[in-house]
Amino acid sequence: MTSTSRARVARRIAAGAAYGGGGAGLAGAAAVGLLLAELRQARRRVGNGGGRVPAADGVYGHGYDTPGEPPLRLTMLGDSTAAGQGVHRAGQTPGALLASGLAAVAERPVELRNVALPGARSDDLDRQVALVLSSPAPAPDVCVIMIGANDVTQRMPPTRSVRHLSAAVRRLRTAGAEVVVGTCPDLGTIEPVRQPLRWLARRASRQLAAAQTIGVVGQGGRTVSLGDLLGPEFAANPRELFGPDSYHPSAEGYATAAMAVLPTVCAALGLWPAEEERPDASRREGFLPVARAAAEAASEAGTEVTAAMPTGPRGPWALLKRRRRRRVPEAEPATRPA
Repeated sequence: MTSTSRARVARRIAAGAAYGGGGAGLAGAAAVGLLLAELRQARRRVGNGGGRVPAADGVYGHGYDTPGEPPLRLTMLGDSTAAGQGVHRAGQTPGALLASGLAAVAERPVELRNVALPGARSDDLDRQVALVLSSPAPAPDVCVIMIGANDVTQRMPPTRSVRHLSAAVRRLRTAGAEVVVGTCPDLGTIEPVRQPLRWLARRASRQLAAAQTIGVVGQGGRTVSLGDLLGPEFAANPRELFGPDSYHPSAEGYATAAMAVLPTVCAALGLWPAEEERPDASRREGFLPVARAAAEAASEAGTEVTAAMPTGPRGPWALLKRRRRRRVPEAEPATRPA
């Protein structure tokens, strides 16, 4: 599917989500049925990821403690990818990696809270956001959401999926939190899924990712494409970047995702170098209609999309960035908040 076609489909899905329309199909019904059967078979083979998710909540970067200055607050929401299913140590989870990396950039401790739930779809975000905002503590400084894979495998209509995600971003932004969304990963990389269904999984994943971007940017959030990031690299190095279940990422896979998301988290908090905020034409960065930016981001590793000019002759515009990834080492053990 071309970028133009993907942009057109993403606009339809996002419009349906905004105005309460029905489902805009990700692929033909028969093809989707075959794909979902294959994915369900893959999930049965791997179970639910093999064991518990390491508890990573706590304060990272305690070496940067400054009297009278509270830690930055980072909250993870979403599904098993956000929770860190598939690894055995807390420091290998994406939340811990991001908290540790953010602390190093900000030179300030970071308090991590993770409310993500393995197996969650986008309709669980309402519960997760309520859990976050019901806390007596102030709203998080930044929230990272990773969601979408289960929406595809469980056949949630994409308009409904995007509607739930957009509502979650709106509530968190209204509460004062910055929001970064890692869009739907590339399900065409799951090893037990055979060709020719892999290309269908990739197509469905990218269409949803593009529609997610339109919805998120419209509510003042930022997105980072995980699909193409985890696609070629996982396909080329499955033993290194997939966990033992061949379904969830390994520690190296989560580190790769964290490297892509961390610069956007830092930029959302005003912590990234100012000279890197300007679009770099040599890296094919620039201002685009939001649907086109969303379609391009869905096809390329670690691409960020954020709102720019509120409108233009072709509708809302966005800034597309291809940020340089920052290496994120395994996090040191966290201290539990008092």
